[in-house]
Amino acid sequence: MSMFCYQCQETAKNTGCTIKGVCGKNEEVAKLQDLLVYAVKGISEIVVKTKTNAAELHTINHEVLTSLFITITNANFDADAIEKQIVKVLGLRDQLAKDTGYNGNQDAAVFTVDSRESMLSKASLVGVLATENEDIRSLRELIIYGIKGLAAYTEHAFNIGKEDVSIYSFIYEGMAATLDDSLTADDLVALTLKTGEYGVKGMALLDEANTSRYGNPEITSVNIGVRKNPAILISGHDLTDMEQLLEQTKGTGVDVYTHGEMLPAHYYPAFKKYDNFVGNYGNSWWMQVGEFESFHGPILFTTNCIVPPKTPEVAGRIFTTGAAGFPGCPNIPADENGKKDFSAIIEMAKKLPSPDEIETGSIVGGFAHNQVLALADKVVDAVKSGAIKKFFVMAGCDGRMKSREYYTEFAKQLPSDTIILTAGCAKYRYNKLELGDIGGIPRVLDAGQCNDSYSLAVIALKLKEVFGLDDVNELPIAYNIAWYEQKAVIVLLALLYLGVKNIHLGPTLPGFLSPNVAKVLVETFGIAGIGTVEDDIEFFMNA
Repeated sequence: MSMFCYQCQETAKNTGCTIKGVCGKNEEVAKLQDLLVYAVKGISEIVVKTKTNAAELHTINHEVLTSLFITITNANFDADAIEKQIVKVLGLRDQLAKDTGYNGNQDAAVFTVDSRESMLSKASLVGVLATENEDIRSLRELIIYGIKGLAAYTEHAFNIGKEDVSIYSFIYEGMAATLDDSLTADDLVALTLKTGEYGVKGMALLDEANTSRYGNPEITSVNIGVRKNPAILISGHDLTDMEQLLEQTKGTGVDVYTHGEMLPAHYYPAFKKYDNFVGNYGNSWWMQVGEFESFHGPILFTTNCIVPPKTPEVAGRIFTTGAAGFPGCPNIPADENGKKDFSAIIEMAKKLPSPDEIETGSIVGGFAHNQVLALADKVVDAVKSGAIKKFFVMAGCDGRMKSREYYTEFAKQLPSDTIILTAGCAKYRYNKLELGDIGGIPRVLDAGQCNDSYSLAVIALKLKEVFGLDDVNELPIAYNIAWYEQKAVIVLLALLYLGVKNIHLGPTLPGFLSPNVAKVLVETFGIAGIGTVEDDIEFFMNA
């Protein structure tokens, strides 16, 4: 077995990728990512054992976030960049051990490597399968994947200038715990729920960061056609990169289009002042291979959701920044103040043709919690009158599997007196359908990016309060969530921490759940997979 990875929904045979990742990463990249995670565990071990205050670890805190973000599915395929990050993290680890007087012998905190070859050799010993007990392994990985998602959201907040030291402290606690062989399965189940607790904190922090800087999202109609100007396509999730790109393209004659999870940037008031911010191009992340060919201009990846390009021509137009990376594609660094120079992207755009039009019209979004709560009276009246029978939370991720057509059919066949609450790229399965409205309330309410699933939790808790209910599960809300990668894992754990039960998760349950761990989730929280569209709708409507 040359590698082993089962952290995403598309993992081979739903058991694990062992030759090459379905995502496109090769054995070398997979192993280097394993070693980078192990190095972060080493730092965590030192912090926990020496009782070091995370508030004193400014540089280390950020490098830990970046390191975990690098290992998220579809974020970084560049072995050289990952090796460089391992060297940096090990240097920080060793200095931390010296400064704190750490004298333990935990391998993750003391191992050494001096070459790519030695890194790969070490990685083979410390990957996922190093934990032999299947249930302990499953719970450890569930916690790690949740923390990876938490790290991603926390890094976005950090980039805007918002931090919560308690989140860093928990990341160290959680990662160090995955090295502790004395912890039982029950201990790890408790830590899994604690991961969800900090997931709520992390998403709340990012929500505060985004809205304090860019305003509360507003109901917005987003153009999906094109203009005839040269253009840049920005993908990923980071709004500070969006802000800097818009500032630097202002007055240049270069248009900016969003792609994938960047679509919700259009909902923020602060970005509406840019007259070259003209629309969204294309669909979900996995369709980029064809759509990038017809875009013609440069593409900037600010985070994960990269699909390895099929042609050198497209690869030659891809730039990355932050935790994202792809071999041969320039990575735009930030200076000490977080500023990035996107001039090379802008100059390339000026020399390339404008995008081909692949669709026309518009899509509506911007239904984050502040906007929906502004409509609360209207929503409550519609529920009380029976005009709205049920809300369906269909947040999460999209993916390539044909089985994901289920979500399009599910949306089409839902009764006309139901509302879909969505966030994340799962929405691309149905956000261009003509599903109508209920008394002026659109039947698809898009809260934004995957991290904006927090908004859906806020809305549910507010409705619980408005209706005077004791339990959020008494609301007429059903959860039929699609997942793909680790940011969806932290969203799921956050919902479980908030007490939400009977979540249906698909198109498959995670391959990293052992039968016993899956049984605990089913029996304790009512987690279930999906069935047929007809059977599931009947179940939800009668539940």
